[in-house]
Amino acid sequence: QVQLVEYGRGLVQPGGSLRLSCAASGLTFSTSSMSWYRQAPRKERELVAYISDAGAIISYGDSVKGRFTISRDNPKSTVYLQMNRLKPEDTAVYYCYAGLPRSWGRGTQVTVSS
Repeated sequence: QVQLVEYGRGLVQPGGSLRLSCAASGLTFSTSSMSWYRQAPRKERELVAYISDAGAIISYGDSVKGRFTISRDNPKSTVYLQMNRLKPEDTAVYYCYAGLPRSWGRGTQVTVSS
């Protein structure tokens, strides 16, 4: 059974930084693409960042380009999301997603507020 567990929830001031991590189990991590999504209140879930299985292909949502960085450590079965220059509009529940098999984490709350 696939398990994706997100870590790193928190309250951050605007302009601050936060790193999320997602520990995966129950899948062959090195063969699965990984993504981060987020969902703000009353909004649809949106793609934040994507990384291919070997990390060769990376893409970001337009709203986070230049501020967020996705990375992965295949031996540790972990994917990371480094978030810098955070804005109040980044406030959302952030979800980890595995592409193979398709699986979601339960999400972790990120709040950006002064």
